[in-house]
Amino acid sequence: MKKLIALAAALLTVGCHSLVPDEKLYLATPLTATNSFTTGIEGPACDRAGNIFAVNFAQQQTIGRTTPAGQSEVFVTLPNDSVGNGIRFDRAGRMYVADYVGHNVLRIDPGTRAVEVLAHEPMMNQPNDLAIAPNGTLYASDPNWGAKTGQLWRIDPDGTTTRLAADMGTTNGVEVSPDGKRLYVNESVQRNVWVFDIQPDGGVANKRLLRQFPDHGFDGMRCDADGNLYITRYGKGTVAVLSPEGEVLREINVLGARPSNLCFGGPDGRTVYVTEVEHRRLVQFRVETPGAAWTRWER
Repeated sequence: MKKLIALAAALLTVGCHSLVPDEKLYLATPLTATNSFTTGIEGPACDRAGNIFAVNFAQQQTIGRTTPAGQSEVFVTLPNDSVGNGIRFDRAGRMYVADYVGHNVLRIDPGTRAVEVLAHEPMMNQPNDLAIAPNGTLYASDPNWGAKTGQLWRIDPDGTTTRLAADMGTTNGVEVSPDGKRLYVNESVQRNVWVFDIQPDGGVANKRLLRQFPDHGFDGMRCDADGNLYITRYGKGTVAVLSPEGEVLREINVLGARPSNLCFGGPDGRTVYVTEVEHRRLVQFRVETPGAAWTRWER
């Protein structure tokens, strides 16, 4: 009987995502000082230790590392003319960075901080955001802002690049569902959020509209463990939360008009960190459900 009671208590804790009584949820607060990043602040992604990595800390071409307490330092300076955008980590803790200037996806060893080119593709406009599937396959959005068009790419673990779509709008945020079966892609100018089915070979099919918004742009987006999609509303200053069916569940004010991207982290995966361009800083807020990336890699 005691074992059954203990098991029931454990299941209840997991089902409630270990909520703390009276915890303030969906209330943004600053994490770093104003102007601690450049206007190119983007990324971000958390490692297993809970550090937040975002590009262009203090100056362009850098990747900054910020502790959960808000202390930041330059983690690495990218070589040549490379400038980072989206960041993801794989199961082994290696960092992947979209280098929009060099048409590259970079891979960084977290121990040595050595930077290498995993994939170089001259046909990319400017690789922007990255998503990673449970098997380690990367997906990259690739906008052409001048033409208001965009592409979508797959990058295999060996660096092979495959163009999955060439005729989209301004592709920006990209994310894989927690079960690895769906790929979400948004178009900033057209304000569409699309969903594809991921095929066994890593390709995509069955493109369909998940949601169209009447105003403001998009940037990055990430899933929580329940499959809800958190989307930065660039120009509106909020993060919108969509259900897997495309219903808007809530919007969170993030203390600045131009949020560029977000990630989940913290000790339990329930802290959302947002790169905020207007004040060039990181902000944070607590949520009920941990991020899909945290449940996949970080536990």
